[in-house]
Formats: sequence, structure tokens, C-alpha cells
Amino acid sequence: MSTGPLRPSPLVEQAAEHLRTQIADGVWPLGARLPGETTLAKELGVGRSTVREALRALTGQGMLRPKQGAGVFVTAIRPVEDWPTRLRRAAVADVYEVRTLLEIQAARLAAERRTDEDIAAMRSALDARRAAAGGPGDAFVDADIALHATVVAAARNPVLTDLFTEFTPALRQALIDLLALVDVQAAEQDHGDAAHATLVESIATGDAESATRAARDELTAIQGKLAP
Repeated sequence: MSTGPLRPSPLVEQAAEHLRTQIADGVWPLGARLPGETTLAKELGVGRSTVREALRALTGQGMLRPKQGAGVFVTAIRPVEDWPTRLRRAAVADVYEVRTLLEIQAARLAAERRTDEDIAAMRSALDARRAAAGGPGDAFVDADIALHATVVAAARNPVLTDLFTEFTPALRQALIDLLALVDVQAAEQDHGDAAHATLVESIATGDAESATRAARDELTAIQGKLAP
């Protein structure tokens, strides 16, 4: 079955998209072997190097798998989304719910494991958040996230830190959007400063229960504003 010629530029992207469509339409079902590069190049009206790059792109998306000496086979009918992509597509409330669970535990661990350097970093970040209060929304969100990042770092768990890092881009945009809809800074006269100060001081004094409670109360308050 001919897939038809392609318009030039950008050829690789066009070729990859055309092959994705053919796979999704069942031209090459799951487990099927694709025609060789020469055949695909002729059908698509492009060079073999373009086909090769398109196949590599689909392999990177989890749709194809080359087998040495056997050819290229279909392993998925649609791109397999990586974790950052899935987060970007997830409902904001769902992402924030998971973030809340992570940070509550992070606050508890931070109270148990923090170092003098961690405490200094948290207090510095708290001062920066105070300085950003009342300013541009994106700068305030960045300062707020930076403070929470110091709490997560103080938990001394690299997996927890990596998860928080993955959540951050989606959460940042969600919080900026929230500020555009609801003036959270104006609604909270101290811009949430008291809650954050309690969190930092609870961790600094090693009071895990107080730190956990402060994190839970502060994060669930924002979570309620994000709920549909």
C-alpha cells in the first residue's frame, strides 16, 4: 500500500508523522515488520536518510523497535509518553494532590534530617518569598516554589528531590494561572507568610509533627483553590 509523496520541509517531521498515522490506522499493526528503508523512501518520496531519522524518532517514542538483521517492528500504536509529558497532560488538581502527599512526608523527614546549611537555605528562601510578595505573580510563584524546594532538599532523599523537580514545571504554570484567576496574594493578607514561617521554624527546631501539620495545612489550602 502506497503512503503517498510528501511535501518538502521539514521532511523528517513529516515522514515521522505520516508513519505514525499509518501505524495508528492499522496499515502496520502491532508486531508487524515495516518495509525496508528503500521501499519507504520511494513511497514517501524522500531520501533514505530522512526515513532513517523518522524511524529513529518513532523508536525514541516507543512505537518501533529495530531488531538486528530482522528489520523494524511496531511495538506500540501510539507514542509512549514520558513522565514529564504525562505530567503536563494531567489534571492540575491531580498533580497537586500527589505533590501534597510528597511534601508532607518531605517536611517530616526534613525535621529529622536537616543540617545547619539546610536551615540557612530555608530561612534565606523564606526572606526571598517575603520580598517577592505583592510583586509580579510569576516571581512570587518562583520564590514560593524555591522555598518548598529547600524543604524537599532537607529531607535528604534524592528520589523525593527528583520527583519534586519533575512536578515543578506543571505546578509552576498551574499556580501562575491560579493567580490570574484568584488574587491569592490579596486574599491572604500576609501572603501565606505565617504558614511558611511555621513550616521553616518547625523543621529548624526538629519538630516533625508541627512541620507535618504546617505543610499539610498550607498545601491543602492551595489544593482546595485548584479543585474544579
